[in-house]
Order: sequence, then C-alpha cells, then structure tokens
Amino acid sequence: MPRLNVIVASTRPGRIGHVIGDWFAATATAHGGFDVHVVDLAELDLPFHDEPGQPVEGGPYAHEHTRRWSTLTEAADAFVFVMPEYNRGYSAPLKNALDYLYREWHRKPAGFVSYGMSSAGMRAVEQLKPVVSALRMVPVAEAVNIHLRQAVTADGALAPTPAMTGAARGMLDELRLLTEVLTATRVAA
Repeated sequence: MPRLNVIVASTRPGRIGHVIGDWFAATATAHGGFDVHVVDLAELDLPFHDEPGQPVEGGPYAHEHTRRWSTLTEAADAFVFVMPEYNRGYSAPLKNALDYLYREWHRKPAGFVSYGMSSAGMRAVEQLKPVVSALRMVPVAEAVNIHLRQAVTADGALAPTPAMTGAARGMLDELRLLTEVLTATRVAA
C-alpha cells in the first residue's frame, strides 16, 4: 500500500492545524487507499535551513534532523499539506521544510487541506503550487478548504461538514490514482 505523509504545517502555539491533520488522517485511513502517517512540523522542529550543501545535491546531509526529515520524505509516495493561510500566504515553517530537500519530493503527488478565515486558505495554496511543482511534485486539482468560522466550534473543536468529508474523499481518490502513475515513473527512472 502506498504511503501518504500528512504534513501539518503550522507550528504556532494554540494552533488548530494538528486537530485538522488528525481529522484528515482519520479520513484518509478510512478511505483505505494509503498507509497514512502524520508528520507534524512542530514536532519535527527543523531549525531554519542550516545545511551547508545545496539540497539539489541530495546529500550527504550534515545534520541528523535533515537526515531524519529526508528519510520521512523519501519513504512517502504522496503528500497532503495541512496548511493555514497567514496574511494571504503559506507558513514559513512549511517553506523551510520544503527547501531542506529536493530529490525526495520528485514525482510524487501533493494534495492540500487549507484553512483560514475569509478564503479558507485557498490563496496560500495557490502560492504554494508553483513551489511544489518546482520540486517536481504534481499538485492535485481536488482540495479541502476549511472556513474556520464555520467548521470550528466555540470551544475550539473541529466540526467537519459533509462538504469537507466529500472533498477529502475526492482528493484521496485523485491522489491514489496519481500515486500509482507517478510511482511507476519513479521505478522506471
């Protein structure tokens, strides 16, 4: 079964990203198309990019945190980024995590679960798509966009809507299809 890394991109104290990430991971597990792993950037705790070499060189990496991140990323066949929108953009920890590596991202599909206030994170996703494309990932068209005012209760709990669940299933179906195609290209290369 292909491995899906669900990457929780917010590292802020008091964040809801890990709650959304856990919901999506449970939805992905129930989908049955992937071996699902949650990777929380707050727990990974990568420092600001500190490798002396260029990521395009593919190592050897000087630091244990980079080697651990490389292993986690290389093992995945697909990714879903659970990402907030901050000031109409994506988070600095997510950009930092992406920039640490290069070849580990190649020929793998990427999905997006975004959240925010007015745009549900869609502006951040549109900014991130060229970045993941430059890393030779393939962004899927289907996405989950969560309006926090509508999906989070007064006590801070996530209340998934049928639309959110339906969007998640559609994205997982598309991810699974692209994973099969792209895995074959990685094996052939």
